[in-house]
Amino acid sequence: MAQIPAKAALDLLDFYTEAGVDALLGEEPVDHFAAGEAPSPAPRPTQTALLPLDLERKGRAAPQVAPLAPDEAAMAARQAAKSAKTLDELRTILDRFDGCGLKATATQLVFADGNPQARLMFVGEAPGRDEDIEGLPFVGRSGKLLDRMLAAIGLDRTKVYIANIVPWRPPGNRTPTPQESQICLPFIVRQIELADPDILVCLGGPSAQTLLGIKDGITKTRGRWFSFHNGAREIRAMPTFHPAFLLRSPLQKRFAWRDFLAIKKALAG
Repeated sequence: MAQIPAKAALDLLDFYTEAGVDALLGEEPVDHFAAGEAPSPAPRPTQTALLPLDLERKGRAAPQVAPLAPDEAAMAARQAAKSAKTLDELRTILDRFDGCGLKATATQLVFADGNPQARLMFVGEAPGRDEDIEGLPFVGRSGKLLDRMLAAIGLDRTKVYIANIVPWRPPGNRTPTPQESQICLPFIVRQIELADPDILVCLGGPSAQTLLGIKDGITKTRGRWFSFHNGAREIRAMPTFHPAFLLRSPLQKRFAWRDFLAIKKALAG
């Protein structure tokens, strides 16, 4: 089989990673469409062939740590998050936490961006590919839209604080499972407690449902005020559309604009 140029090979690996392929079944490719050849069974996986693609490309070995059971992981997360006294401590604790399997396939932790002393905090669902590369939330296409939405009400990232429920990118940008979200929940709750904003904005239905405990979809709940209890006081919270949704459904931007005007009014009050 012809050799694939290095750049083309890396582009192909990126394509597979975006599609959610995170493990190899064999060390050599098999052309099942070759003329006159019957499909042959794939070689038995070897230990190195089962490394996640991102880890194998970087020459790193997958962590050889026995995963915790979900209940144990959730309990460990609660204990670890509670011990953090500052946001820096929380980031260090979270970076060392091995209870969520997404850490093994992500490039790096995506903790937060912006100003932790800001009165306004945004929380999304999980990082995407661009966020996984840069280590910051909302830096891809949806992040650029969020920046424009902030600018429209006179704000920028120096005046807001931004994070996600899940701080590691799910393979292929898939939706985090309820189990993954629940394991990570104590960390984002503690992050909100330590940042202590005056207003919390949940970007998208999963964020609103996880943090505010509401069951209705984002279309019914967006633009409404709820309360988030941070342990010491109640914080005003509002769900609104996720910027990624607005990119797919631009007609909904008019409703998001109303939500942001309401947020601007609340900050001025």
